[in-house]
Amino acid sequence: MVRADIHFIGTVQGVGFRYTTLSFAQQLSLRGWVKNLSDGSVEAVIEGPREKIEELLSRLKGQFGSFIRDQQIEWGEYRGEYDKFFIA
Repeated sequence: MVRADIHFIGTVQGVGFRYTTLSFAQQLSLRGWVKNLSDGSVEAVIEGPREKIEELLSRLKGQFGSFIRDQQIEWGEYRGEYDKFFIA
């Protein structure tokens, strides 16, 4: 189990990105949150098995690859802070 702090940069607001992230995360039984930032980017904190987080990122790239200009990921230790995935 790991934690990923992710910053998505590009045209990621107003295109259904957060709701799709929520749906994929719930399908994969991941925990954490996703939110819009004032600069037009999106931030997410996701906890779960690394393989499932990487699957989520792959799915997002498949659906929003043309919208995501950059993706910054900081991997860390699992903290067990969340009991579900939600839009913050």
